[in-house]
This record gives sequence, structure tokens and C-alpha cells, in this order.
Amino acid sequence: MRLRDHPFKRAYHKPEDDIAEGFYLPAVRSSLCYDRAVGFFSSTVFLLAWPSLKAFAAAGGRMRLICSPVLSDDDHEALREGYSDKAEAAAGESIAEAFQRLLASEGLQKPAVVLASLVAAGVIECKIAWVGPEAGGRPKRLFHDKVGILRDADGDQIAFKGSMNETWPGLARDGNLESVDVFASWRDEGELSRVRDEAEYFERLWNDDWPGATVRPFPETARSAIVSSADAGRWPDFVDEICLELEKAARWSAEAGKGDGRTPRPHQVVALEAWEAGGRRGILKHATGSGKTFTALCAIGDSFRRREMPLVLVPSDLLLRQWEEELRTTFSGIGLQLMICGGGHDRWRQGAGLRSWTRRHTDGPPRAVLATLQTASRDEFRALCVQGEHLFIVADEVHRLGATAARRLFDLDTGPRLGLSATPERAGDPEGTAALMAYFGGVVPPPFSLEDAISAKALTPYAYHVHMVRLDHDERDAWNQLTDRFRRLYARAAAGGNLEEGLGARLKLLLIQRARIVKSARAKTPLAAETVGAHYRPGQRWIVYCDDQGQLGEVKAALQAKGLPDVHEYHSAMPGDRERTLEIFNERGGVVVSIRCLDEGVDIPTVSHALILASSRNPREFIQRRGRVLRRAPGKVLAYLHDVVVTPEPDDDDAMGGSVLKGELARAIEFGEHAINPAAVADLKRIAAAAGLDWSALTENGFEADEDEDAVGDVLADSHLETPNV
Repeated sequence: MRLRDHPFKRAYHKPEDDIAEGFYLPAVRSSLCYDRAVGFFSSTVFLLAWPSLKAFAAAGGRMRLICSPVLSDDDHEALREGYSDKAEAAAGESIAEAFQRLLASEGLQKPAVVLASLVAAGVIECKIAWVGPEAGGRPKRLFHDKVGILRDADGDQIAFKGSMNETWPGLARDGNLESVDVFASWRDEGELSRVRDEAEYFERLWNDDWPGATVRPFPETARSAIVSSADAGRWPDFVDEICLELEKAARWSAEAGKGDGRTPRPHQVVALEAWEAGGRRGILKHATGSGKTFTALCAIGDSFRRREMPLVLVPSDLLLRQWEEELRTTFSGIGLQLMICGGGHDRWRQGAGLRSWTRRHTDGPPRAVLATLQTASRDEFRALCVQGEHLFIVADEVHRLGATAARRLFDLDTGPRLGLSATPERAGDPEGTAALMAYFGGVVPPPFSLEDAISAKALTPYAYHVHMVRLDHDERDAWNQLTDRFRRLYARAAAGGNLEEGLGARLKLLLIQRARIVKSARAKTPLAAETVGAHYRPGQRWIVYCDDQGQLGEVKAALQAKGLPDVHEYHSAMPGDRERTLEIFNERGGVVVSIRCLDEGVDIPTVSHALILASSRNPREFIQRRGRVLRRAPGKVLAYLHDVVVTPEPDDDDAMGGSVLKGELARAIEFGEHAINPAAVADLKRIAAAAGLDWSALTENGFEADEDEDAVGDVLADSHLETPNV
């Protein structure tokens, strides 16, 4: 079809208009020439109208793009003195680096290869532009108005401009464009004049003939870096694969009915497809911060279309509130009716309301139940819940369901089951892990690891810094005394052939007390004040993880004594408004001193630094703490983790040195080996070797601590793994 054969409107506005299907895709498909000013080079990959691309290239279409490199402050200073070879070299390096980032990105590797192939084939020609300080208002539109001109074989033209935010996932449904004004050369003299004006503007820019703007061909270094990744034989197949991925993303989108709805990222689509192929049962083992909640919302949206009844289980009141907001916001367009159970909500009890709510409904708006584990584990709740294939269980932080009390939920007979956790395996609890995996059907392959998430730009890379402290003499004496008492009691138990109930409780208490000595080591407080005081800069956002209220108070006072501004505390028993505290922290920056309540559920993407004082043997806790810091935020390119590790004195005996180090080094291994500076743990490896510890085996030294079982895991780890020489 020719351009004039399409009934293009003069303006398109979301959400009423489907800009991609109504304008953008058919216009590209009907054109032979496409001129576009696109902003930064990395944006060029989003311009390729994928469902129209093969037809455009096959018809001999040609695209001219003007974009901008990302330059350093020094390079911009050089440009103020005029265009130079140095500036061109810097631009070439910037564009080459941007292209390498596209290749390394999970969702943009194939589009990057297609872009390279079309550049190599001459279908796409790019130039780079700068706007100097003397430029008037018009050239600035090069980067903000993003003008586009399309021309077909008959010479008809369209010019379009507006608030354009094109993304290739968005083009599958509505182009993810906010609004666009369209001018057609054949409609009337006024529009013809506008088209000619914009076409002349672009042509003068292209020929470096616009006042205040400098436009040059791509530096050869940049072009060589791009075309080296071209694949002339496979790029059409990549286009087909991209289109298929777009269709899958659109199909799974939780917000398919919303004009500005989100679509799942490639790793989320892969997970959903694999979960469906596995009978719609399984656990998503995805890194903290990689979008597990939205993946589950996509599965819930699909469930509503099947007329199923989702039952969403969460481990805390905080997550209950967050999930309520997510569910109501995401599914507001389809009239979701939501029953909340727990956290002070008891409507489910009234008149056995849960029973009528959870039965199968074949008409009317969709329904769902959101409940805390504490409430859902009750006999009364499970008795009222109507079971069957229509019931779809979604369990956030699914590892919590492996705890003894929560396993009662495994009696529920349901259809689909979906678990979410960065670390679903329960450390030191093979029985709980086995029950969990059996009920949900195991981990959905492939897992999405921390390395995957950083590579896919879902999480921020991080640097890891270790700070070592030692126990004071009185702390060492107390530790040894508790150890001796434990050994004597354990010998009595061993002589009797079993652990009687009272004796076992006393053993647990001794090990809990001993673990607390390391967790709240006195030397940690001055080190915290010294570390934060030395590294904190105004505007940064730090989290300091403490072990208990006592340590929190000491650390907060020490930081304030250092003269640090905006030091906040955040925990479940704090005075004042917790939500307002986080709002102030996000707005102004500063330091939040926290206890365990930040481990799960609280999302503060702007946090850039963390100092970990709480020595935890639970892999889940320190992995979640790391995840809080690695979430992406605008302008955040690197996160920083400072970890305080308790090490033994050189003259400590093997029992004390080995026992203290095992839990500390297990965390250091996990943190250090995934950082951008893995050499940070070199000293710890030497300490482990000196203590006779097998570094490679230390990652297996952990325990599971469930709600209200904070230190019991220490007992299990020690009594089962270290009993002979505890």
C-alpha cells in the first residue's frame, strides 16, 4: 500500500489510540525512505519497526539517522572550542561502548545484531550531532522533538513529531508512544508546507548546514565496531524471532488492557513459558530485584482469563500492603475484586465469606484472595477455602512455606502453583526443602541468577569491601565459657543416647547466646562510624544493617556524633511513621540504620551503599540485603557493599577460630565472588587457609531462620555440623 492509502489521523494520543498499529508500523511498511533524529545512539535500536522491517528492507528502503554520542565533561569542554579530532575519537569510543552494551543486554542482543547488519548492508546510515552553546531553539528539537520523515515510491511524504518514547517491546501492542502529530503531503497545502519545512530542516542538518549544530559521519572506529557484529544471513531470522518474542510478551502482559501497560522482559517471558510447559507448576528462582512480582502478576493476568481464582500468599504485613497495591493498580482496568486476609482484615470470617469468594466463578469481574501465611495456615482458613483445579496458589518468598507450621498449606488441593524466591532451597533444612519442591514441582528452568540479572541490566553491578574486626578479650572469654558449657551438656546427652527435651532447649539457648556475641561484637560500632564517616557524601543513600535494638542505638548515636546529617532508624518497633521515614530518605538521602525488617519486601532502589554489621549464617538474609542495594535507579551505575567480618585472634584455638570463621566467610564468599572486584576476598582466603578451612566448602555452611526462629538456625548448624569440636 502507498502512504496515501492509509487513513492516517492528524494526531494520535494514548491510551485512546493504538499509535503503533494505527500509524507507525503501516507507515514504515509503506515507505522507501525514513529520516529520523533519535537522540542518543543507543536509542537507534528501538526505532526499527520490527514487524515492518523486512518489508522495508526488501523494497529497497533506506534509513538516515542522526544521533548524539554520550561524552565526558572534558570532551564537551573540547567541543566548546569547536569540532576536533579528539572529540571525534571520543565520540567513536562512546558509540562503540554503547553498542557493546546493547550486545551484552539480555533483551537487545538480537536487535543489536540486526542493526549492525543493516548498517553493514547500507540500509541504515548514521551521523552524529552536537548542539553548541550558541545554538538557537530549533536545533534543540533534534534531541527533544525527534522529528521523523517518511517517503514512499510515489514521492508522498509524512512528517511526524511529538513526545516519542519508542521501545521495541512496546511496539508489539501500542508502540509505547505518548502522542504524535502527523502531517501528510497530500492532504492540503498547509500540511504539505509543514512536511516540506521539516524535510528541509532534516536535510540541512544531515548536510551540516544548520546554525549552531555540528553533524559528522560516524567515526570509523564506531562503524567498524558495529559492522563487525553484522550477520547478513541471519538477521531476517532474528527479526522473525524478535517478532515472536514481542507476541509472547504481549500475550503474557499483566496490563494488556492498559494503553501504557508494561510488558514482561525476555527472561520473564522465558520463565512464564517454561512454567506453563511444566503444567503451570514450579518455583521461579530469580535474583532479588529481577522482577519476580511482575512475572507473577503476568501469570495472574493469564489466570483471570482462564476464570481461575488466585490465592496470593505473603509472609508479612508489609508485603501484604505492597501486594495489595500491585494487584489493585495492575488490574484496575478489569475491575478486580480483592479479599484481604490477615494484617487486621477479617472479612473472610464473616458469614464464611471466604467459601463463597473462592468458589469457581464463570462470569462477573475477576476475584482474588491475598493472605498472610500466618492467617492462611490456620485450620479455619483452610477449611473455608474452596479447593480444586480453579484455585491458583502464588507464594511470594516461597521458602517460608517450608517451615513446619506453614507446611499445613500443602494440604490444599489446587490447580496451578507458582512460588517466588531468590533462594528457595532452605539451608540446613532438607526436609522442608523436599516438601516445598514436591508441592510446587521444583524450580522452573532456567534459574535467573545474580550474574544474569546484572548482565541483563536488571540489577546494578557492585563493588565489595571487607572490614575485619576481632572480639574483645571479655567477649572471647564469654564465647569460650559458653562453648565449654555446651560441650559438657552435649556429652551428657550423648552418654544418654538422645537429647531429652529440657536438655536440648538448654543446648539451643547456649548456642544462641554464643552466636549473639559475634553478631553484636563491640568493635563493630566504632568501625561503622569510621567507615560511613570516611565514605559518605551528601546526597548518597546508605543502609546500615544491625543485629538488634541495642546495636542499632549505639550505631545511630556514633554516626550522629560524627556529625553525619539525616541519620534515620527503621524497624518494626520504631517510634513515628515508618513510611514517612523512607519518603524523607528517598527525597534527601542520608543513612538508614535498620534491623531485619529491611530483608524482605522493602524496595528502596535509590540506595547506593550498604554496611553490613549483622553477621548472619542464613544465606537468604544476606542475599536479600544485597538485593536491596542492587536495585536499579536513574543515575545509579554502581553500588557499594561494605561488610564487617569477625576474625579470630592468631592464638585462638582451632575450635573457636574455625567456628567463628565458618559463618563469616560463607557470606564473604557469596558477596566477593560476584562483585566487580573479586580480589577483595583474597585476604579472607588466606585467613581461611591459615585456620585449616576448606574455602570451596564454606558456602554449604548455612542454616534457615524462619519467622520467630531468628537464632535457632545457629543451633541447628552448630549442633549438626560442629558438635565434636564445637
